[in-house]
Amino acid sequence: MSDSQSDGGDCTDHRTAVTEAEVEALVRGICFKTGPPRALGVELEWLIHELRMPQLPVTPERLEAVYAALRAVPLRSPLTVEPGGQLELSSPPAASLMECIGTVSADLDAVRAVLAEEGLGLVGIGHDPWHTPRRFLHEPRYDAMEACLDRTGPAGRHMMCTSASVQVCVDAGHEEPGPLGHERRWWLAHQLGAVLVAAFANSPLLGREPTGWLSTRQLLWMEIGAGRAGAPPLDGGARAAWARHVLDAPVMCVRQDSGPWQVPEGLTFREWTRSRSPRPPTRADLDYHLTTLFPPVRPRGHLELRMIDAQPGDDGWIVPLAVTAALFDDPEAAETAYRGVKPLAERALNLPAPHNPLWTDAARGGLTDPELREVAALCFAAALEALPRLGATAEVTDAVAAYRDRYVARGRCPAHDLLDRLDSGGPPPSRPGRTGGTPTAHGRKDIRT
Repeated sequence: MSDSQSDGGDCTDHRTAVTEAEVEALVRGICFKTGPPRALGVELEWLIHELRMPQLPVTPERLEAVYAALRAVPLRSPLTVEPGGQLELSSPPAASLMECIGTVSADLDAVRAVLAEEGLGLVGIGHDPWHTPRRFLHEPRYDAMEACLDRTGPAGRHMMCTSASVQVCVDAGHEEPGPLGHERRWWLAHQLGAVLVAAFANSPLLGREPTGWLSTRQLLWMEIGAGRAGAPPLDGGARAAWARHVLDAPVMCVRQDSGPWQVPEGLTFREWTRSRSPRPPTRADLDYHLTTLFPPVRPRGHLELRMIDAQPGDDGWIVPLAVTAALFDDPEAAETAYRGVKPLAERALNLPAPHNPLWTDAARGGLTDPELREVAALCFAAALEALPRLGATAEVTDAVAAYRDRYVARGRCPAHDLLDRLDSGGPPPSRPGRTGGTPTAHGRKDIRT
């Protein structure tokens, strides 16, 4: 959620006020950069835990020390810190899947070496199963964010401080229609996104207890609300829909050059351009507003797919990256995925993601849902056929095939490993747990009841 943004910056940049029409034109122009899909990226969020006893909290002083050490390490991927102290690596745009994997893997090796010297490690779980939210960063942006999100309940603090994800970034696509056209890719991302939630769900616990949801992280995003964390309706063109959404989304904060930032209640950006109060909004304010919206698919020139839970193991992140890249950037696989998810779209009832029945079913039951399991199997098969065409190595395709056999073919996801370990009396594993057993929704208390 840091978005690699400077927390303060100069709020007087771009002093000229923007009108409603100018905002719409700017958003249309900057959020979908069309052309042949050529680049790929991944943003990896990680929880930082004690290697010996992950149940113990890492003190702010230790986090400060390890981040100071990491700032001296040469990395190709920008390293940022999330509000709760989570670490994020954001790859530079890569010309191929293997270039992306190679760059990030090398950076992760360097980061892990520094952490290990301090007795710390990176843990890939979508939501911290042990610790309550505790803010590590105390800066105006996060003070304002916390105040804003607190209005809808505790979900915002959990998202800020105890969640982690694998975010895959793909190009917007061609201007022209077809399997790689930007309108098709925009639509596909919102339907396939539910399949990715289900297949990679890895956050079944909150406060050491099962929530009844395999992706509690996705549930928390839903609870933050549609204005902040929802997608626009998919009817009409992608550019027009997103521009309307940006204008009608609530303003998180009005930045100040000094002192605390204002946190208005119920003020949309559209209303701000009309009222010009508490001061006229500028281009810099618009740029900042775009970073405070957290839909499951966020257009930032490219498409940022934000719905995948952090994955277990040192290299678990490679599988969702490879599968997503194949289904978006290989024309044949993209067509297969499009045809596969079309029947699922009916379950969304024309409601925007993630606040619709399809996404709810995906987050709650994962691939225990027969239809989601069938479509996931189809998509994994298409991805496995496409990966060699994208230059993937045998190691990558083998990892995807192993994931398919271990989870998708059995209606399971990594969340089941965490629950199995809990059932056996052990702590949730920080690496992949055992497999086996019958797929189950685990029937435990729903977090919302």
